[in-house]
Amino acid sequence: MKTIIEPFKIKSVEPIYFNTKKERVLILEKAHYNPFLINADDVLIDLLTDSGTSAMSSNQWAGIMRGDEAYAGSSSFYRFEKAVQEITGMPVVIPTHQGRAAEKILFTILGGRGKYFVSNTLFDTTRANIEFSGAEGIDLLCEEGKHPTTPAPFKGNMDIEALERFIAEKGGENIPLCIITITNNSGGGQPVSMANIKSVKKVCAENNIPLFIDACRFAENSYFIKLREQGYAGKPVSEIANELFSYADGCTMSAKKDAFANIGGFLAMHDKELATKCRNLLVITEGFPTYGGLAGRDLEAIAIGLKEVLDEHYLQYRIRSIEYLTNKLIAAGVPVMQPAGGHAVYIDAKKFLSHIPIEQYPGQALVGALYTEGGIRSVEIGSLMFGKYDIHGKLVPAQMELVRLAIPRRVYTQSHIDYVAEVIIEVFNNRHAVKGLCIIEEAAMLRHFTVKLKPII
Repeated sequence: MKTIIEPFKIKSVEPIYFNTKKERVLILEKAHYNPFLINADDVLIDLLTDSGTSAMSSNQWAGIMRGDEAYAGSSSFYRFEKAVQEITGMPVVIPTHQGRAAEKILFTILGGRGKYFVSNTLFDTTRANIEFSGAEGIDLLCEEGKHPTTPAPFKGNMDIEALERFIAEKGGENIPLCIITITNNSGGGQPVSMANIKSVKKVCAENNIPLFIDACRFAENSYFIKLREQGYAGKPVSEIANELFSYADGCTMSAKKDAFANIGGFLAMHDKELATKCRNLLVITEGFPTYGGLAGRDLEAIAIGLKEVLDEHYLQYRIRSIEYLTNKLIAAGVPVMQPAGGHAVYIDAKKFLSHIPIEQYPGQALVGALYTEGGIRSVEIGSLMFGKYDIHGKLVPAQMELVRLAIPRRVYTQSHIDYVAEVIIEVFNNRHAVKGLCIIEEAAMLRHFTVKLKPII
């Protein structure tokens, strides 16, 4: 089998600013050991997120020049609307400035005290918007997904039996929505099978609970179904995506992921009554329904990106590049999520830094070590991001302690990825020198964005 090459040519570049390890030690200290507080110019390889950080294509840039900036009835909106409808089959399309804006609108309307939103795993902003409404978010991840280093083909699946038990316990009338995140970001970028989506839909339909898809990485998930699920190998990814969305009543999407856009998102659904409520709130918070907080040029970029992401040559390269880094780390003994996910490599920080107790945030400590050693910015997905406190103020840890290295789309080459592997392996070989952290300042919600920490001496 020949080398899988990048299915694009580089047309424009931006410089990387190099600094020394000694400088990075001071930069990290000044940022209070929080990668979100580091200046981007001080980062060599930025794997903090794949959201809005991808390289847009020449066609997308050309579309930006075509953007219709009319306040109402923009032709760019109608091209955007058509692109979403062709993929999702959902007639109502509501643009928002990004995914969390769609979540804010949806959960403001459907949320409230005494209500529960069930999911395979909710990501940070989704959970925060649910909790801000007064409701509670419930993760029902399948058992396989709870064991990072044990391979299984669809570790992002929802636990169907747990879903049925939860509905029986709380009552379907208290569950306004079931949400399936594809791929499962908090669960290691792992895919959800078509069979699991169909089973979840069946349970939801029996209990009159609408099913929504968090569709940020729908194309990557659809490609995994093609690769791993029986009966789909010969189907185009576009058809798999169509089928996937056919089981849902609606979806939210941050177009900053699989649509390659630097900003934007949307709500899509079948329920016209709910859509009217969403549009009314949209006008108050985002803008008129045909722009929803976006410029016409952004709507054009999303419409084009939604088509480009279904190119199977691109998806083959994308999935293989994540697998490439994962395999290099496995060969060196680094504990990582297996098999490789779709958009990121996830290190099992609990095993990597087994000498650091959970209450000293081993994931965040590893994030700092990777930056210090090689200028790589990553993000903790563990007890700093998802941990809670009990009534006594004691940490209730997250299900897993992971560090995510999210790979921006069409940005880095193989030599960049080789460098990332070398840095991680270097830190792993000297891991006992890494110290834990304690929090000195934190916000009540989404604390990981602004938290300040210090090393435990």
